[in-house]
Amino acid sequence: MQNSIERCLDAALTGPLYFGQILIQKIGAGGFVLSHRDDKTLDELKTSRNAEDAIEIAKYDDAGNYRPLKTAPNLRHGWRLELDTLEELRRALDYFYPGRLAVFAAWKSGKLQTTPLRETLNRQSGMYRIAAKISDTQIDNLVADFCRSNGGCLRTILWKRDGDGAIASTKLPKEKFDPSHDQAAACSRRPVGDARASHSEAATAPLLCQEACNLLVAECRTAVKGE
Repeated sequence: MQNSIERCLDAALTGPLYFGQILIQKIGAGGFVLSHRDDKTLDELKTSRNAEDAIEIAKYDDAGNYRPLKTAPNLRHGWRLELDTLEELRRALDYFYPGRLAVFAAWKSGKLQTTPLRETLNRQSGMYRIAAKISDTQIDNLVADFCRSNGGCLRTILWKRDGDGAIASTKLPKEKFDPSHDQAAACSRRPVGDARASHSEAATAPLLCQEACNLLVAECRTAVKGE
């Protein structure tokens, strides 16, 4: 029996689907093929058929550098992953983007809860406790740089800066907070005007950010110590 996450994923797969920098397409009788969204028209891709192969694909970027943030827009190119079942697809996507499918399913069901950045910082302990002293100006600049989609992170920000509902950063475009916007489109290698890059060719399932990640918390600590 499908679990709730797989049911949500299945409902989203009415056709080709973008999930971050991944393109998902149905093939054959219930199978799926995954590739980097920029590579989908290329024939000479290294093909794998095991969901666990996604672990290695997601580990390094094109230059061979380790990817500590899996939702950064630097997923490597040149691969093709063919999977037979929805369960294998779910596992692979969890390896590519840990936890994002569960967050997407909770959001679709109306059960997703978000945590303001100040609350996340205030609950830190030990060496990260100092991060709570970051100023609003520092947050504005840091989040704009660290979380920007083009070069930072592909997640759509749903959390607020504080309990009063202040926006995470006034320096980010409004699209960064819009789940209907394709955050990875600006990172595509395809030339502007390429008909193959049309958003109408595939739906988009957003990578949602319900609270600040550990890497952003660490950057907040660095900003305070630097001050």
